Amino acid sequence: MVTSVTNLSRSGLSDWIIQRVSAVLLAAYTLCILGSLALNPEMNYASWRALFDSNLMRIFSLITLAALCAHAWIGMWTVSTDYMTSLQFGKSATFIRVSFQIGIVLIVAVYLIWGVQIFWSS
Repeated sequence: MVTSVTNLSRSGLSDWIIQRVSAVLLAAYTLCILGSLALNPEMNYASWRALFDSNLMRIFSLITLAALCAHAWIGMWTVSTDYMTSLQFGKSATFIRVSFQIGIVLIVAVYLIWGVQIFWSS
């Protein structure tokens, strides 16, 4: 049996809610970007930069980035606990699963830090 030691949330229900809320945020952000492109067909670098210089857009982008990271973590945690079992990997399943999860946490953390740096740099 897989324990939830490496799960960041408390229960399957909270994981499910985080996944659904983050999916809605990702969809809203996608529609916002597509709407900006549709309303400004002649968009160039200056207008793109002006869009992202707005604090409202920066905050929305950062919330969306955090939602993407949470969505990715929960999804990859679920995959690792469902498919990296002793049936597939034998006695080393726990080591492989935890190593995979640590790798995912590091990648997600790097992307989050990098995203903050991109959105808040001048």
